[in-house]
Amino acid sequence: MFERFTKDAREVVTGSVEHSERACADSTTEEHLLLAMLDQEGTRTSFAFASLGITDRRGSVENALADARRRGGLSKADEEALAGLGIDVAEIVSKVEQTHGAGALQAGPTSKRRWSGRRAFSPSAKDTLVKSLRIAAGRGDRCIGGEHLLLALTARPGVVADVLAEHGATYEAVERVVFGGGAARAG
Repeated sequence: MFERFTKDAREVVTGSVEHSERACADSTTEEHLLLAMLDQEGTRTSFAFASLGITDRRGSVENALADARRRGGLSKADEEALAGLGIDVAEIVSKVEQTHGAGALQAGPTSKRRWSGRRAFSPSAKDTLVKSLRIAAGRGDRCIGGEHLLLALTARPGVVADVLAEHGATYEAVERVVFGGGAARAG
């Protein structure tokens, strides 16, 4: 599948591995894919981010991702569902952090060992890569570009899609900016 990736999509994938290594993460996640996309300049993805006003709000995106990590990876939808059951996630996070320290619920590295080789992609990151292939194929595109990766991130439920949506990058908005109004899909 990687041979079908455009140069910018390959840079996203390799950049995401670099982000995971810098964070000492056990695996490369969807969050790392997004951060690598935000690093790019002169691509369709960077154009989409600029058009949607995200380029100027990178700090806000990073803070929203950090806040989600602090909540143990719960998405806004998860938090709202729990609130409907009378469970206040912010209160629980606060109590856990009072007892166990700041960031106690935060997902992070499970070992301090030095890594040799590349970090594996998390199941959700792998699913995002597969979804990007399906999006490209559904549009009739022969290659997978960064724009397909971005669309895949917005299409998969979870924290990254929530953060992107909070910043105006929904599937529909990205498709409109990148492809000009959501062209008809093949198949």
